[in-house]
Amino acid sequence: MKKSLLAFCIALLCAGSYAQRPGAAPTQQEIDDANYIKDNYTKMEKQVPMRDGKKLWCSIYMPKDQSKKYPFLMTRTPYNAAPYGDAMKRTLGQNMLLAREGFIFVYADVRGRWMSEGDFVDVRPQQNSYKSKTDIDESTDTYDTIDWLVKNVPNNNGRVGIEGISYPGFYSTASLPNAHPALKAVSPQAPVTDWFIGDDFHHNGAFFEMDAFAFLTNFGVPRPKPITPEQFKNGIKYTQHDNYKFYLQMGALPNFKKKYLGDSVKFWDNMMNHPNYDSFWQGMNIRPHLVNIKPAVLTVGGFFDAEDAFGAQNVYKAIEKQNPQTTKNMLVLGPWFHGGWERSDGDTFGDQNFGQKTSAWFRENVELPFFAYYLKDKGTMDLPEATIFITGSNEWHKFKTWPPANTTEKSLYLQANGKLSFDKPAYDDSFDQYVSDPASPVPYQDGVQERRTREYMIDDQRFAERRPDVKTYQTDALTQDITLTGPVLADIFTSTTGTDADVVVKLIDVFPDDFPNPVPNPKGVTMGGYEMLVRGDIFRGRYRNSYEKPEAFVPGKVTEVKYTMPDVGHTFKKGHRIMIQVQNSWFPLSDRNPQQFIDIYKAKDSDFKAATMRIFHDKEAPSSVKVTVLED
Repeated sequence: MKKSLLAFCIALLCAGSYAQRPGAAPTQQEIDDANYIKDNYTKMEKQVPMRDGKKLWCSIYMPKDQSKKYPFLMTRTPYNAAPYGDAMKRTLGQNMLLAREGFIFVYADVRGRWMSEGDFVDVRPQQNSYKSKTDIDESTDTYDTIDWLVKNVPNNNGRVGIEGISYPGFYSTASLPNAHPALKAVSPQAPVTDWFIGDDFHHNGAFFEMDAFAFLTNFGVPRPKPITPEQFKNGIKYTQHDNYKFYLQMGALPNFKKKYLGDSVKFWDNMMNHPNYDSFWQGMNIRPHLVNIKPAVLTVGGFFDAEDAFGAQNVYKAIEKQNPQTTKNMLVLGPWFHGGWERSDGDTFGDQNFGQKTSAWFRENVELPFFAYYLKDKGTMDLPEATIFITGSNEWHKFKTWPPANTTEKSLYLQANGKLSFDKPAYDDSFDQYVSDPASPVPYQDGVQERRTREYMIDDQRFAERRPDVKTYQTDALTQDITLTGPVLADIFTSTTGTDADVVVKLIDVFPDDFPNPVPNPKGVTMGGYEMLVRGDIFRGRYRNSYEKPEAFVPGKVTEVKYTMPDVGHTFKKGHRIMIQVQNSWFPLSDRNPQQFIDIYKAKDSDFKAATMRIFHDKEAPSSVKVTVLED
């Protein structure tokens, strides 16, 4: 029986919950973990007062052994602090090593969600000043919660740590500005950071409609009063088995509201009324507020995170840039899907095998020592600035900076006849031409999927190469290993017969034709010639000069579209090839561009037009992808 959309949304969004595998029987390890918590922890529930008089719900799990004092480890969440009442959680955090180490675990429903009072605001903007008790944000709510905990919960040592994945990752980040003195260690993990530039709902202005629509089944419906999950009625019901077909038949974005959302889903209306990067979206960007940071910070992310790869990398970079005095800003990037460092062994993902349990290693060797040191004075702090797993070579690396200092920027230039080279083209008037048709957009993944998968971030791209509206460029077989550690900058010279265009660029590792298949091989994967996606992203071309002030394309005019994709850490092995694919749609991962300069959020079905595209690769318009090469 296939999962319902709601079951998928809960599994996707409820970071930190026990229900990782909806409908599956618990494993023996999960049973053992639940029994350990029951035997070693007690639970109390409190409504904690905030400075404006509202009360926020906290579930507090305290070690039964009260012979010593313990630090707090808190997660603030919009998902829920369930179970409520006498029932106990069956896991405390996803890293049970922390539960066995001994902390006071706190799960707090954020303002306006579930059992907490007040009004909920998505990614509540940070206040610039606090003139009265009614000037609140997530930083003040965190401060007030910590203040109450250290003063009222017995046997605490006066130190607090905070961690969270995804949306709770945002609340972890929001604890850093004007932090409470007791807050000593914070770990934002895949934190929601910028919903227009790079996380969840948009990538570089292109609307990620599947993720947005799924999100609204849990977050879009108003909650009139504090409730528990079993009382929640989302009111949004639909079924679909082929997401490509479903979203294509749905048509223009206004049809979502007409057919499914009605007037109850306010955040959808907010998105549709703010098509550009205006104050609505800018207010959700917490990065400018990450100054004068006092706690130690361990930011964690996955290179193959389909939701928030951008957030982890850019929270780290913002703290690094804006706090030159700190020596306690650390980054971990691994070969993980969203939350995979806590929810898997991390030895495989998609069709790739990394040869070791990367997630288990992280939990034991990085996350546990981080919190034990800063909250308990236990052990030594010998974590490097950046702990990075390099795929391809499948090795952990420790760097003093990220990106590493010993790197060189090089450009891979698109060439005629599908070639790719580090040499700049020296010829004139070279381009590839094709038709981009919104009626037949390029799929983001091969096959038929009921829902958006997480594996698309690393999947075989041979299906896309076969389409006439995907242009492919590749190097000769490499004569030596090339390791990339850092950002990927797409710089594409293009033209269109329309007045708007999206640009999708993909960096791909092409395996040798004689590469062996895995043993065993239950999925029947052919690894010879496999085209592994290393990094791909989309850019809405109207924002090429400004996210705030979009500009139309001039039909037929050569136009540069330049944008930075999230960092990579990957070795292209000797004998492999480096490939770049360029296309204009990535459906239904991203919504379709009408290829006309109109408000896409107000578009009609009749507004979508085919356009003739050109990708240029000559000395006057040298399309390229700039990469950061690690030197020996």
